[in-house]
Amino acid sequence: MITVHHLENSRSQRVLWLLEEYGLEYEIRHYRRNPKTMLAPPELRAVHPLGKSPVIEDDGIKVAETGAIFEYLAETYDKGRLMPPRGTPEARAVTYWLHYAEGSAMPPLLMKLVFDNLPNRAGALVRPLVKGIAQKAKDSFVDPRVQEHVEYWDAALNETGWFAGPSMTLADLMMSFPLEAASVRAGASDRANIKDFLKRIHDRPAYKTALERGGPYAYA
Repeated sequence: MITVHHLENSRSQRVLWLLEEYGLEYEIRHYRRNPKTMLAPPELRAVHPLGKSPVIEDDGIKVAETGAIFEYLAETYDKGRLMPPRGTPEARAVTYWLHYAEGSAMPPLLMKLVFDNLPNRAGALVRPLVKGIAQKAKDSFVDPRVQEHVEYWDAALNETGWFAGPSMTLADLMMSFPLEAASVRAGASDRANIKDFLKRIHDRPAYKTALERGGPYAYA
């Protein structure tokens, strides 16, 4: 049976959703964040040296990183459901979005999260100064970069409502987390195509079941 090392309020929620879409049996080992730092617990370092989630184990095979997990599960269990045939434009698009989601989309969102929270972590005496510096960084660089990506997503969804062809693929599951995070942190759901996309995926039975099993997830 597949084991998912699952951290609350994290990217690993996508892995649970994918497993539900495939109808696979799996067990979850839950990990909670430190309530003060919001970092993953040290127990995850026993699973992976970096102490990160998600990680899955399947019949002695351990796979980390969401994109790598998606590729492994698709190669092993997809059977033409969410991965288009190799060599097609749709398959190449899926590969692109699998890499883009973490390689390009998430860094500016993480920067925004850091700068949004930076003043709260500063001492009282320097907090006004830190707040001003953080706001300048967001106004001059971070927020414009985030909005560039939001506009890109909205345009990409305009034709079919999905990221890689006429129906839902692995690309849509992978891109769900950046869009959900940006809807909370950057108003991405104000865009019509993104709003419709999020509603469609949130209405899926597999998505709802994954939420029930996964526990706290602030972005749905």
